[in-house]
Amino acid sequence: MDYGLIGEHLSHSFSKEIHGKLFPYSYELCEIKPEKIGEFMTAKSFKAINVTIPYKQTVMPYLDEIDPAAEKIGAVNTVVNRDGVLIGYNTDFLGLRALIKKSGVSLSGKKVLILGSGGTSKTAAVVCESLGAGEVYRLSRRASAETVSYDDAYKAHTDAAVIINTTPCGMFPNNGSVAVDIERFPSLVACFDAVYNPLRSALILKARKRGIVAEGGLYMLVAQAVFAAEYFTGQSLPEGTIDRVYSEILSEKQNLVLIGMPGSGKTTLGKMVARELGFEFFDTDVLITEMTGKTPAEIITAEGETAFRDIESEAVSRVSAKSAAVIATGGGAILREENLLRLCENGKIIFLDRELRHLAVTDDRPLSSDLEKLSARYRERYPRYMAAADKRIECVYSKEANVLKIKEAFLNEN
Repeated sequence: MDYGLIGEHLSHSFSKEIHGKLFPYSYELCEIKPEKIGEFMTAKSFKAINVTIPYKQTVMPYLDEIDPAAEKIGAVNTVVNRDGVLIGYNTDFLGLRALIKKSGVSLSGKKVLILGSGGTSKTAAVVCESLGAGEVYRLSRRASAETVSYDDAYKAHTDAAVIINTTPCGMFPNNGSVAVDIERFPSLVACFDAVYNPLRSALILKARKRGIVAEGGLYMLVAQAVFAAEYFTGQSLPEGTIDRVYSEILSEKQNLVLIGMPGSGKTTLGKMVARELGFEFFDTDVLITEMTGKTPAEIITAEGETAFRDIESEAVSRVSAKSAAVIATGGGAILREENLLRLCENGKIIFLDRELRHLAVTDDRPLSSDLEKLSARYRERYPRYMAAADKRIECVYSKEANVLKIKEAFLNEN
């Protein structure tokens, strides 16, 4: 391996795609078991590597030189092999600093809680210090000389203004989990998460729901990769590279989620958009049939709406973990908050708004099988569609025009 990333579990990583946009070198993902890390580092059979969980501190004894900034942090995520001499750097510092500065939030004088006690948490602490934070506490399950416990934080630090998550909590495939209950911190003004897969963790979505500035780890990942690539090659990349690559990766990884009334065109238009974007297409109603062997109408008729919604939530959970997908949801998928949280993790939600008079009544939709039922559903759901959507598309007669509007809303937002 010439260039690459080492870690224990890397199936979630975007690093290969990011580095492919920076320099024309071969970049590999290399999963290494803990008992093999010493052998790998001693062999020195690489030109340069990035290091991720759980080896950012483990690799340090094998290095010949450590950059003073990385030495101060106590963690390394970039190693360059210069004629057999291994030199360690920490570009996570530069990446997290770039993310916080991009958000526009000042840490000056603020109390910051850092979730986690590993290498990235140490990096975050030094970043906060460099940005003038007033008090900085690293949180762990158990208190130590360097950390406070989560229970102690709930008792003594509920006035914290900023939370930074450096744990793997909420990372794919454990989407939806959070390390801390942010509702117990009423003074929060910002949340940052090193997790980038999903694009928006449950922590970030919960913070945004409260109106708090909240950013996931994708920008940090791209920024640190840019700085690492410059160490790898000894060459500088053009100004604006971080923003360019971030936008490209977001467009390539993010899902396009269509919501709206039955008959609004989610499936028809979704398939057309997916073809033009080169994305996979998923219809949650079709997935439900594949899961159960029954159509949504058959499930509702035989088992009731609640049973159907439970199955629908499972289908939404499965498809939301995809990336680069167009997802057509059932008309009532937005009725459950858990569905919206999952869809938002990796998706941009677009509401296809078609006037009631243009929606067709069909027998295969038990909840809207006649005009009266359809009208009731429309009045009930319309405010929910509006609240859930990142963008609203007013549908017109031309399918091609609607597809163009959907694409523009999705790509311009990115």
